[in-house]
Amino acid sequence: MARMTYRYNPVRCQYEPVYLTGKRLLKKLPLFFAISFSIAFTCFFWYIDRHGPFEEQILQKRNQVLKAKWDALQERVDQSYNQLNGFIDKDDNNYRIFLDLEPLSPDQREAGVGGSEPFYLAEVKNFQLVVEGYERLEKLKHQVDVEKQSYKALSQTADIKLSMWASRPAIQPIHNKELKRLYTTFGWRFHPILKYFRDHNGLDLAALHGTPVYATGNGTVSRSDYSETYGFVIYIDHGFGFETRYAHLSKFLVTTGEHIKRGQLLGYVGSSGLSKSPHLHYEVLNQGIPVNPINFFQRDLNNAEFQKLIDQVKK
Repeated sequence: MARMTYRYNPVRCQYEPVYLTGKRLLKKLPLFFAISFSIAFTCFFWYIDRHGPFEEQILQKRNQVLKAKWDALQERVDQSYNQLNGFIDKDDNNYRIFLDLEPLSPDQREAGVGGSEPFYLAEVKNFQLVVEGYERLEKLKHQVDVEKQSYKALSQTADIKLSMWASRPAIQPIHNKELKRLYTTFGWRFHPILKYFRDHNGLDLAALHGTPVYATGNGTVSRSDYSETYGFVIYIDHGFGFETRYAHLSKFLVTTGEHIKRGQLLGYVGSSGLSKSPHLHYEVLNQGIPVNPINFFQRDLNNAEFQKLIDQVKK
């Protein structure tokens, strides 16, 4: 309830309530407004003195939002660097070792970093935090580009290596279970039919007549015909400097110019040409020079099986 004002009336000898009339109210309004504005201005200047101008407070709020976004951006940049370093580690210490390639040097990875200052960076050159952030991003971008090129080169090399590994002679031409005996006289030997010493440029794998003979690597048949010495014979060009030859067959199943895959059936063991009993004469040539095929067999066998094969030769 509003507080009432009373005035003493000497005629009636009593206190009577005083009611504000329009004129009295108008007289008090200036005082009311003066006091109100005084209080308002006092509070305003106190707030400004304590918290600063409103424009400054708005800028501070914006700065806090930008600072939070900046910190989040830097965290993402750090994560990107960690991921990139993981790719670099796999590149240098896994993939390049596996593919027989040298790791990229630090100079190769840093080449092109730096240089002239971008024109728009001059506008913020006094803001060190922004400049450092820009330089980190530019370095990250460059290193990512280098790594992309490196992985592209790795992919191309891997394709070549895979083709080379698939083409390289790497298995026995006769299944080990069907091999009766392996004659490892490679090089100078006495020919059992011609009765004089001559080069023997391959291995003789004794097996029953009709035993399957398989291609030892991917390639193209460069010859499949009959020779007085080799009998029914197949030459396969494997590319990358390798060639294999399969001689004394009873029958061949491939034709000249045909593309074949490792493990594909080529023909069957026989005793055609200069041969006294069924066997496969198998040769491997590298850059046109005969090499001992025994060195390629272990790719098809584990260590124990390979040693057993060698022990059979010594019997």
